[in-house]
Amino acid sequence: PLFRSKQWYQRRVAITAGVLCKQSIPAENFPFCTIDPNESRVSVPDERFDWLCDHFKPPSKVPAYLSVVDIAGLVRGASEGEGLGNAFLSHIGGCDAIFSMMRVFDDPDVTHVDGEVDPLRDTETIFQELRLKDVEYLTNNIEKVGKVVARMGDKDKVAKNEYETMLKARDLLKDGKDVRKCTWSNKEIEALNKHLLLTSKPVIYLINMGEKDYIKKKGKWLLKIKKYLDENDPGATMIPFSGALEQRLLDDPDNAKTFLEENKTQSNLDKIIVQGFKALGLEYFFTVGADEVRAWTIQKHTKAPQAAGKIHSDMERGFIKAEVYKYEDIVEHKSEAAVKAAGRYRMEGKNYEVQDGDILMIKFNVTDAKKEKSTDCDSALIPLL
Repeated sequence: PLFRSKQWYQRRVAITAGVLCKQSIPAENFPFCTIDPNESRVSVPDERFDWLCDHFKPPSKVPAYLSVVDIAGLVRGASEGEGLGNAFLSHIGGCDAIFSMMRVFDDPDVTHVDGEVDPLRDTETIFQELRLKDVEYLTNNIEKVGKVVARMGDKDKVAKNEYETMLKARDLLKDGKDVRKCTWSNKEIEALNKHLLLTSKPVIYLINMGEKDYIKKKGKWLLKIKKYLDENDPGATMIPFSGALEQRLLDDPDNAKTFLEENKTQSNLDKIIVQGFKALGLEYFFTVGADEVRAWTIQKHTKAPQAAGKIHSDMERGFIKAEVYKYEDIVEHKSEAAVKAAGRYRMEGKNYEVQDGDILMIKFNVTDAKKEKSTDCDSALIPLL
């Protein structure tokens, strides 16, 4: 994503639905039954990982993970503390992306804080509160950085750029524009990345439908939401799903497959998790063998030495080369020896940009200063911490 969180390694996404975590999280028929955030780590579904595990049959299987945080909904005035708003906004601030839940189902047994269901109004409320909180944050920091600029003038170009960028961001927010939707220069992005504004976070819209409407693939709000997003957030990802249906499948796993087949429908949880992972600008490479198959999460455009460092810091420090082949190569040729014989096994250096789905073996050399000797080894010989 354009703006990167300091908590990047946690890969955390804010959401307001415990069923996506496949956990029993409180969901009562009254506002704010969830006060403290509930966090769960969910594995990222990937047929490639499943195939590699089936092929190598290792005792250790480690997929990629996404941390999902269940956060209570916001009400008007949240930026000023209404409805425990300050606490909820701080929880969102600790995440790297947002699943924005849009309720479109009517149910007299599920109370809405505003009386009636209107997902467009609800979405406006949420993002207006995020903008107001960002304005408050920027106002405080503009004053602080402004004192530095007043004292140093053009001598401190970094502070001046930060000051001017924050002023621009605040003006745009006051005009009702989210930071992530605006155009920024590289210098401005560098300045904004220090502040992790709420409206800079990537957003995926989840359309929570009633079970019957979801199965029928119909609903009075779907076209209205699509039009709204096209006008207000062009290119945004919108995923319809049914929390009621997902809960049914979770409560009765033995009959879940039969229910889906009989109703000619499917769960959308896997799609939601995968899209949440992609929203963070993440991908992963694999290490494979008889002992372990593991997916290692990296940012897009990561170079080979930094990818090696995800396995062990010594591998980055003493990086020599990466032996690389594609997942598709092992599927086609069935063994590393056959992949090599087919000329698909490559040696890549420090400038190689690791691609999603690459299978790597790292060659490196680390000198032990105390023993004054070096060790030349590969990834299979280093204990994984």
